[in-house]
Amino acid sequence: MSHLIKIAWLLMAMLLFAVGCSKDVAPAVNGTSPESPISTARNSSGVKTAKSIDEQPGNIYYEIFVRSYADSNGDGIGDLNGVTSKLDYLKDLGIGGIWLMPINPSPSYHGYDVTDYYGINSQYGTLEDMKKLLDEAHKRKIKVIMDLVVNHTSSKHPWFISSAEGVGSPYRNWYTWAGADDKMPGDGAAGAKPWHSLNGSNYLGIFWDGMPDLNFDNLDVRKEMVKVGQFWLKQGMDGFRLDAAKHIYGDFNSTQSTPETVKKNQAWWQEFRAGMNEVNKDAYIIGEVWDSPVVIAPYLDKFNSSFNFDLAKKLITAADSEKAEDVAFFLSRIYELYAKSSNGTFIDAPFLSNHDQNRVMSELKGNMDHAKMAAAILLTLPGNPFIYYGEEIGMKGVKPDEYLREPMIWNEDGKSGSGQTTWEASRYNKDDAPSVEIQLKDTNSLLNHYKKMIQWRNEEDALRNGGIGKYMTGNGSVTTFIRATDKQKLLVVHNFSGKEQTIDLGEDKENGAFKEVKLFTQKGWKMDGNKLTVPAYTTVILN
Repeated sequence: MSHLIKIAWLLMAMLLFAVGCSKDVAPAVNGTSPESPISTARNSSGVKTAKSIDEQPGNIYYEIFVRSYADSNGDGIGDLNGVTSKLDYLKDLGIGGIWLMPINPSPSYHGYDVTDYYGINSQYGTLEDMKKLLDEAHKRKIKVIMDLVVNHTSSKHPWFISSAEGVGSPYRNWYTWAGADDKMPGDGAAGAKPWHSLNGSNYLGIFWDGMPDLNFDNLDVRKEMVKVGQFWLKQGMDGFRLDAAKHIYGDFNSTQSTPETVKKNQAWWQEFRAGMNEVNKDAYIIGEVWDSPVVIAPYLDKFNSSFNFDLAKKLITAADSEKAEDVAFFLSRIYELYAKSSNGTFIDAPFLSNHDQNRVMSELKGNMDHAKMAAAILLTLPGNPFIYYGEEIGMKGVKPDEYLREPMIWNEDGKSGSGQTTWEASRYNKDDAPSVEIQLKDTNSLLNHYKKMIQWRNEEDALRNGGIGKYMTGNGSVTTFIRATDKQKLLVVHNFSGKEQTIDLGEDKENGAFKEVKLFTQKGWKMDGNKLTVPAYTTVILN
């Protein structure tokens, strides 16, 4: 396809986003169609705010790198039984779901190059250990989803080893091969070299040569990947995080794809979703589509959720700069687009960081007040928030990737004791690193702050299930928004600054006045008529 057609497609997508961004108020996170928006009203400044919305259940998920999380047998490597041993910790924290990074056999430490889709990494345990984890998690009403990596296999997978033997292999067409002298198009993902030489031919691997891409034009490949997903759902898995979801088909460019490519990706994931529905229609499927909302939106009638990467940047920036973000308006623009693409069935997935990004505490330069504010806003937003393991205790980490995935710090010395992993020497979480053991004893710790915010969310209907609407005060240091269900309306106020701030709440004919402070992270707030004074680095919630 010519560059002019590509540009035309991009402009059309941008126009669609602009049209979908024309309203102030977000539709329901999961269930209200564009034809049934949130009821709205206006506060004294004339800005629309949320009045009510259909209830839609939300959940808090916790991302776990098994190798680093908890060791049950003393070999220094985290394992599935170690995760099982920490389920009570997660339940006490208030977690409702966990995402396990890759657990299949793999030659790498991270596991994103799979050699057996039906097996368990022997360093992590057995299939029986996995079933035990699922059973124990479900007893505690904790869902479990796993990373499913179908875009590529390991170069050591038996399929690829056979495929590389030549055109006579039954697996030759399971991968994409080209002759040594053939012209091969494009760039790989994030600028990587996409084509790699082997045995006189070249194979496609858009991430690196150890991850050859599967050929999804091959019906046998698609059937096998559906079979893999069904297998894990039958074991009791509650769903999947789909790695590299937009790269199944591609024109070998990481940020732009032709309309034909997008349609092929959508068709595959629709095929996959249909296959999963045969086993469990309620399976939660979240895609990694690391891109703009315009690119994400078309996938949301196949996935329940996609990670909100653009929002993550805004939340970290707001906490670091101490400047308010109009999160409700920002989300309303995205949600309008997502609702149209998904027929109103999407669930947002906000987060602060994950295993591919610098850790929150490093991005915030170790500032504990800023870390608490980032957590506070994340946990008061709609959808299914995701927390990266160790985020709740302020672990640090900066690329390269292995240093984003250092051992979870459970015990006071950070080196020994129940569950502590030691597979990797920590660079950023050493002797002075925070630990679960120490922070549980400190009422002012980041861990206890997370517990408080999660408890609020789990107890308050509007925080857990509600939509979001604008409520502007004109104060550049304070972010405010309404969270609402049909049964409850709450006004959320975040003071990101290091100084006390006073805002005028005004009077709202439709929503009424928010005059009662129901929840607060620190004492010292004051209500004087319509004026609310909020201490530095404090969250206040009113009804």
